[in-house]
Amino acid sequence: MEYLKIEEIAKLWGLGIRRVQLLCSSGKIEGAVRFGRDWMIPKNAQKPVDGRTKAGRTLINQDMPLPRKTPFLYMTDLYHTPGTADSVGESLAFNHEAQVLFEAEVAYSRGNIDKVYESANYLLGKHSGFYAVLSAGMLLAMCAIWKGDILMWRRAKIHIAEAPAKSDDDRDTMLLAISAVDIMLYNVQSFPKWFQIGCFEPLHKDAYPAAKVYYAKFLYAVAYSVATGVLKLPGAEGLYVMTSVPYTLEPMICWANEKNTVMSEIYLRLTCAAVYHNCGNDEQAIRHIDRALALALPDKFYGLLAEYCRALDSLMEKQLSAIDPDAWQEVKKLYKTYNEGWSKLSGAVRGKTILTTLSAKEREVAKLAAFGMSNQEIADNLHLSIPIVKQAIRIVSEKSGLTREDFAAIL
Repeated sequence: MEYLKIEEIAKLWGLGIRRVQLLCSSGKIEGAVRFGRDWMIPKNAQKPVDGRTKAGRTLINQDMPLPRKTPFLYMTDLYHTPGTADSVGESLAFNHEAQVLFEAEVAYSRGNIDKVYESANYLLGKHSGFYAVLSAGMLLAMCAIWKGDILMWRRAKIHIAEAPAKSDDDRDTMLLAISAVDIMLYNVQSFPKWFQIGCFEPLHKDAYPAAKVYYAKFLYAVAYSVATGVLKLPGAEGLYVMTSVPYTLEPMICWANEKNTVMSEIYLRLTCAAVYHNCGNDEQAIRHIDRALALALPDKFYGLLAEYCRALDSLMEKQLSAIDPDAWQEVKKLYKTYNEGWSKLSGAVRGKTILTTLSAKEREVAKLAAFGMSNQEIADNLHLSIPIVKQAIRIVSEKSGLTREDFAAIL
């Protein structure tokens, strides 16, 4: 097959070089291949319809499929360079549903929940295609977490379950979407068996970046449940399972980096950092936090960072405030909203009360106590004195009305 350079195609089609680059990076030119920073395009490639013009919009099927077969557009290689999220959204103008969805997912990552809610309802009201409906349901569930709204949460899951699936592959993707919603509250029970063993074959390859992210969250949630005694696994207790999780996550991070799937890399690194932090290996946790911050800050993904403040305790503040104090203040405000909403919704779903009044240090102590650590082990892990650990446990008990054996219920 004969290929042409971007400059040659731009001249042939009467477009600007930048426009052709955006069409290539968004997957709109069939057969385009990337070599380093350059693109090579088949000589006989068809010029995409320009949805920015009135004539172009009349040619576009209102239910045209998304540019990737996945409800997680922002985790695909459509977004492959930090700092370009807005330009990627603009490049999707030829496909209105894709543009609304991608920009809504970016808005979620920035903590703009009102825009996410508006976009989700728009897509659901439009009765869009399968992946768009699935995505809209997930966006609605994300909004429910921030708002602590259990009715919205249930409605979101109904929308996901009612997405117009046409094949077994669609139904497998639907199962993953429902499980991805549940894992936000550390519920690991709904994942299909094939997914629990790390098999992604039932999914389209476009969904692999997101599948890896949710598999990482699944492993972390399982390890956390085992460590706190909520989940019983034969021959495993305490942090034993969690110490093995990085052996799976580290290769996934390398894969995401190699595939230039920026958003999935951020999620994977922060999840891995949470695992290392819980195991007492803050040196490795900080390595991943710093790299995740380098990827997230150019596009101001403060909402995503706020989502991980619970799992990373004071480490997020320590690293982010040193790099960008103003960014930390924004993340801190968003975390307050997220923490209150997550705790309210999680408590309602579990039928328990999740404490939001614990300080970062009190929560760290309570978590390690829930892992079954002794006062001395907690002190060594957090570099605190024994009296300070005892005081923190006493305060947590007073705030919760529970003994340390039951701390997992309030976290």
